[in-house]
Amino acid sequence: MTVRVLLADDQELVRAGLRALLERDPTLAVVGEAADGVAAVALTRRHRPDIVLMDLRMPVCDGIEATRQIVQDQNLSPVRVIALTTYGTDQNVFAAIRAGAAGFLLKDCGPEELRRAVKLVATGEALLSPAVTRRVMDAAIGAGPRPVDASALAGLTERERDVLAEVAAGLSNNEIAAALHLSPATVRTYVSRLLTKLNARDRAQLVVHAYRAGLAH
Repeated sequence: MTVRVLLADDQELVRAGLRALLERDPTLAVVGEAADGVAAVALTRRHRPDIVLMDLRMPVCDGIEATRQIVQDQNLSPVRVIALTTYGTDQNVFAAIRAGAAGFLLKDCGPEELRRAVKLVATGEALLSPAVTRRVMDAAIGAGPRPVDASALAGLTERERDVLAEVAAGLSNNEIAAALHLSPATVRTYVSRLLTKLNARDRAQLVVHAYRAGLAH
């Protein structure tokens, strides 16, 4: 399966570099490029990519607002946004996660990390760098999203709480399966249930909810 990617960055050289790195992998295809947030939203609606690599600092409309518009558009529900940033402590990263980004990448990441990240998020995983996940989540929790209904958390089974805690630790489905002695298919089922029960759009939101509930390691 080919993962279709849209690039959004106001620097042409950055976009060219990202395209070159991504397209070295035949399973990744860049379907469009945008130099600002308005164009990013318009091209996302036109091309319906699997992934948008979104620079957060762009003219006309920044990456945070563009992310919000994409996430809130029900016609674009399969699209996942990865925020691109220069610094892991950038306050804009926190805002992007709250706006619905599935995670973030530092611009100085290596080629293999970039390609792996795109593929990972395309499968529904969250992308939150272990080195800065806790700082990001602490800041995100402080200002949103809105708290999970206590009854929703109370309705989780013990095993669902275990899976949620592992999701918050940044583990993939296969890693969770190994840690909890479950099959990957069973983990996928648990994650799907968690998304429904907690009314979360993706795994990044599950991580936020886990931190809010004190279930993170």
